[in-house]
Amino acid sequence: MSFLAYDLTFLGVFVILLVIFLYIKRKNIKREGLLLLYRTNWGIKLIHRIGEKYKKTLKVLSYISIGIGYLLMAGMLYLVGEIVWLYVFNANAVRAIKIPPITPLIPYLPQIFNLNFLPPFYFTYWIVIIAIIAVTHEFAHGIFAARNKIKIKNTGFGFFPFFLPIFLAAFVELDEKKMAEKKTFDQLSVLSAGTFANVLTGIFFFVILIIFFSLAFAPAGVSFDAYPSALVNMSSITAIGNISLNNPSYQQILNSLNNTGLNEITTTNVNYVASKSFIIQQKGSSQLILYEDAPAVRANLESVILDINGQKVTSTQELANLIHGYSPGENVTFTVLNNNSEPYNRTISLGQNPDNQSQSWLGIGFYQPSNQGILANFISTLSSFKRNNIYYASVIGDGGIFIYNLLWWLIIISFSVALVNMLPMGIFDGGRFFYLTVLAITKKENVAKWTFKIATYLFLFLLFVVMFFWVLYVR
Repeated sequence: MSFLAYDLTFLGVFVILLVIFLYIKRKNIKREGLLLLYRTNWGIKLIHRIGEKYKKTLKVLSYISIGIGYLLMAGMLYLVGEIVWLYVFNANAVRAIKIPPITPLIPYLPQIFNLNFLPPFYFTYWIVIIAIIAVTHEFAHGIFAARNKIKIKNTGFGFFPFFLPIFLAAFVELDEKKMAEKKTFDQLSVLSAGTFANVLTGIFFFVILIIFFSLAFAPAGVSFDAYPSALVNMSSITAIGNISLNNPSYQQILNSLNNTGLNEITTTNVNYVASKSFIIQQKGSSQLILYEDAPAVRANLESVILDINGQKVTSTQELANLIHGYSPGENVTFTVLNNNSEPYNRTISLGQNPDNQSQSWLGIGFYQPSNQGILANFISTLSSFKRNNIYYASVIGDGGIFIYNLLWWLIIISFSVALVNMLPMGIFDGGRFFYLTVLAITKKENVAKWTFKIATYLFLFLLFVVMFFWVLYVR
């Protein structure tokens, strides 16, 4: 029985138990907007105990929390700008991303959209992560409110009533009148406390992830990420297969290519190979990236090599030494991982090294792009079991991978919630945070209200823009 089957079973049992709970507690559940709210007093004593006992510590943390709030708001504004630019001006990237720019975080999202660059996202992950993030976020609001003597009316949980009544969020209900009477600094500290807690949660579990990875994973193979290639002027191409060409255009090259498999492309000096789909991706350029005619390219070799003829490889130097120990033309069996991370054998005939004819050649490269940005590189590194071209395998089996992916999602979602929550829009804490900031600067309530409204409508408009271009490019 696969883990997906266990996960779906857990989903079914959870929904049944939740429906029973909602029915039993129906008198305590009230509808507010789109949510069903279950109010309780759970945790209020603990919130007051922490908020009143550690007032001096929380006072210091208030400055840090507010500072992080402003940093997150600035970061979110920059991120929104990047997203708008991407969806408006980069059609290829939008088609590759596939999913809409605004997509609710639901179980199985990466599996549904075939997002292989993300780990699987199960219902078990979803419910555990939402519980941790929601409870810590709302409790932080409550603790800072208690520190500032703002009455806490209730705690509770929210449920989304459509489709499946699944636990959605926790909440701490404050006395808004008492909140509004407090100094701007105190209000800002309460508003930013939730995102501050999300950041601390993300950092905490990032440390846990590093410790867990070092204990539960060990080097098991080598990962390569490139084939040898060259940038070639189209005018230098003299033949594609048996078709001779003279100073060809892009369209002539495209028409000469086979629809499937690799095409042999001859230039004035060197032979290359490339698929038609790879050439199509390079439309609009006077130069083409072509692969050198290497055994790995011909075999479309998978990117993780575990062993060669039964000999384990755990470093790039070991891999090079083993390959060079064979002669050009010799058949070698590689154990590799397929797309489902399952090992199997591939037999490949080694070639001659173009720079040293007496030396064997596989034709793989180790290229780590550095122009993706800090965030993209961070996500890419965490979402893979590959570090510095070494592939790591779990020493405790599938359980290690399950826990690692859970921690990965917990970190990413913690920081994502912190960022989104500081967006200066009415429905987020960042909206009121922004309003109070403008009010403190201008001392004019009308200016603050209008600025707040303009910011909200502006982001709604940008949301419409990116959704429009997503539909335009992906349809």
